[in-house]
Amino acid sequence: MDDYFGKSRLSGLRLRLYVIIFESDTPAGKAFDVGLMAAILASVGVVMAESVRTINALYGEALRAAEWGFTGLFTIEYLLRLYCVGYKRRYVSSFFGVVDLLAVLPAYVGLLFPGARYLTVVRLLRVLRVFRVLKLAVYMSETTELTRALVASRRKIEVFTVCVLTLVVILGSLMYLIEGEKNGFTSIPRSIYWAIVTLTTVGYGDISPQTNLGQFLAAAIMLMGYAILAVPTGIVTAEMARPHPKRGDPPVTPAPRGVSAGVDPEHAPPPAFCKHCGGKL
Repeated sequence: MDDYFGKSRLSGLRLRLYVIIFESDTPAGKAFDVGLMAAILASVGVVMAESVRTINALYGEALRAAEWGFTGLFTIEYLLRLYCVGYKRRYVSSFFGVVDLLAVLPAYVGLLFPGARYLTVVRLLRVLRVFRVLKLAVYMSETTELTRALVASRRKIEVFTVCVLTLVVILGSLMYLIEGEKNGFTSIPRSIYWAIVTLTTVGYGDISPQTNLGQFLAAAIMLMGYAILAVPTGIVTAEMARPHPKRGDPPVTPAPRGVSAGVDPEHAPPPAFCKHCGGKL
């Protein structure tokens, strides 16, 4: 993995830059990463502050100048990363390579589409390098475990989602028939939107039933929502609690049918019933 970006192909200045930029085992590499994360947090703070009207009115020019300063800094850093890697295509297509590019791209796109520059908050993803800097890679195994549980629960959650979508379509259509356009339920899609908001217990309140029957149905949907929201949590939790062999553990061979786990089959008592017909022996 240390040679994934082609470190073995480097020498001289490129190798020294690679060690500083991509590794954190040396004081220079750790200082570079810490300084980079501080600049990332500061640049995200500048973008967020610029979106506040009162702050923008007082310090707009200074904030924009600071933002372009950070953009120039990150552009130089990205070019240096491209310069010092041995396999440029691997770096560009890697997760952090894409994030590093997105850290500078919105600012230049913002010259044509002004609103796009606020997308530079994606730079915050680069702070994920803190796992490498602070030697927290051991916690990545917990992320792997959670991902495994989500993937293993995928089919169950898909079935659950289809059932919920079917339910909100039926409930939304029913509410449209009960309330009608005069009470704000102007169409079935809008009524389905109300059913989703109510079932998830969000309750914006922009639409509300006015008739007694409609309010009764709304109350039933609200109570139903508490039960439904617990289902995906239970599915994922059950999958996480299920024991799974860890990497490096010896494979577990299941005991033969009719023999308890941990009992040597050669010394197990003879079976009392036939394994084919179930008859008593």
